[in-house]
Amino acid sequence: MRKHRPGASARRRAGPLAAVVLALLFLAPAAAEEGAVTSPAIAMRGAPALPPDFPALPYANPEAPRGGRLDLSMIGTFDSLNPFIVKGSAPVFLRGYVVESLMARSLDEPFTLYPLLARAVTTDAARSFVTFSLDPRARFANGDPVTSADVLFSFALMRDMGRPNHRLYYAKVAKAEAPDTLTVRFTFTEPDRELPLIMGLMPVFDASTIDTSHFEETNLSPLVGSGPYRIGAVDAGSSITLEKRADYWGRDLPVNRGLYNFDAVRFSYFRDVNTEFEAFKKGLVDARFENDPGRWETGYDFPAARTGQVVRETIPTGTPKPYSAFVFNTRRSLFSDIRVRRAMIELFDFEWLDRSFYHGLYRRTASFFEGSDLAAPGHKADARELAILAPYPDAVVPDVLAGTYRPPASDGSGRDRARLRAAIDLLAEAGWELRKGVMVKAETGAPLAFEIMVATREQERLAVAYAGQLKRAGINALVRFVDAVQFDARRSAYEFDMVPNVWAQSLSPGNEQAFYFGAAAADTPGTRNYMGAKAPAIDAAIAALLAAGELDDYVAAARALDRVLISGAYGVPLFHTPGQWLARWTRIARPERASLYGTLPETWWRVPGH
Repeated sequence: MRKHRPGASARRRAGPLAAVVLALLFLAPAAAEEGAVTSPAIAMRGAPALPPDFPALPYANPEAPRGGRLDLSMIGTFDSLNPFIVKGSAPVFLRGYVVESLMARSLDEPFTLYPLLARAVTTDAARSFVTFSLDPRARFANGDPVTSADVLFSFALMRDMGRPNHRLYYAKVAKAEAPDTLTVRFTFTEPDRELPLIMGLMPVFDASTIDTSHFEETNLSPLVGSGPYRIGAVDAGSSITLEKRADYWGRDLPVNRGLYNFDAVRFSYFRDVNTEFEAFKKGLVDARFENDPGRWETGYDFPAARTGQVVRETIPTGTPKPYSAFVFNTRRSLFSDIRVRRAMIELFDFEWLDRSFYHGLYRRTASFFEGSDLAAPGHKADARELAILAPYPDAVVPDVLAGTYRPPASDGSGRDRARLRAAIDLLAEAGWELRKGVMVKAETGAPLAFEIMVATREQERLAVAYAGQLKRAGINALVRFVDAVQFDARRSAYEFDMVPNVWAQSLSPGNEQAFYFGAAAADTPGTRNYMGAKAPAIDAAIAALLAAGELDDYVAAARALDRVLISGAYGVPLFHTPGQWLARWTRIARPERASLYGTLPETWWRVPGH
């Protein structure tokens, strides 16, 4: 097989980054470490659940019919086709469908990777390095082979120009080497149990197609990937159609059997959920995940649903429930005082909202790892947790340490005087007082006012209801509705007072927690540390999470992190659904067995004859 090296024109486009990659390409690898093991799969902890000869992922149907088109919907718009950079609003689904990674994640295990672009992985017990052996069959959509030069190029590109999470993770690589065209090795600055898997999920680009001088710019130029689809028709801001590659190299890999069954997948964008739902009712959208309990309870009484052409399903999930909250921006002086934040948490009347707006279908979220063994509520801190938290005696409040914490509960009347008094008392401690029905700063008379930024009508409805609850304490919360692009831009730049957000957690939290909550991420635009948390106890818990080798130590570190985050009162905790709500036209079928994350569109198929 020929060695793939970018030609002169490609090197000129790629600039100095490509030169660095080419210089690294033929460096001799370090000697193999004693105890290093090579295998086709790698798990964060323990052994992979599937044997080396597994036929397909357990939540896929390898006999699924192929063909037809799947029509899905998205809320908002897009102005870019590059989801790997900070600028612009780009479709996240391009990763996986179009751009592949070295290995593929099984969504039926906490964190395990199986062969994709790489057919084998080598690491040592300490996980101080990782080596990937590429599959010689792997090809990009333009026919170019996937080589170690492309992998090193992609690594350097994401490290220097990618999103902040890539820059954060890849900065932990001390050395990147390629002894030959099908082998890449990454040596870490220090051992890290998770980092080999993070490197395995690195997106891989064709080096000869990337112009690094413009990579960070927002544009609608399609990326060339090695995935099962290529980007077809694009209606800027309105729709994207992905076309199945007839020459897709990995169609018969076990991780792909039963996946990507449609000849085309079309994603249509809608400005608001009501318009999107009407399109679904008319059959213009094949399936949708519902997140509005009111609509789930009463909105599906239309002809196709009554005749059975549209079905609704509640699908259990095995992962932590998403943590949703109205997030305080603690970079703002108003919200730098934890007493103010706690007061506003007291004023959120979930019981009244759930009964009045949501038909009692929601459950209150108390933990960042709700519904899993990693959640702290319900568990008293054990000796392992206390050892992590010992240097930070004020980081966790007593009821959280004891495991008895629950978010404040009201009497459900919408006018709970006990909750109101608790909030006013907290505000008084922080130097605020109620004057003629307005909460003002005692020293200056300045009113307590702020803005809640939202991007959907559902968020607006909830924010307006919450603003009404705050008004009882004399607090003026202005609800600001902005479009999706402005919302993403302002949220990424931390230009807001309060914003709704959802953190989706896995059963194997790790390095991404620093991206979500670490001090280094607080002042880095584009991270998910929207609250601006800067707490040494958070960083210590994350470090313990990453260092944990045994399951008991890992659970203790996760619970310690949960306790510090809960105690920090960084947001008004909201609620979650009891499962995954899916509505679909029966022309679309799915495997009966769902993954831990619920059902996945890439596992669906079109029923023959429909």
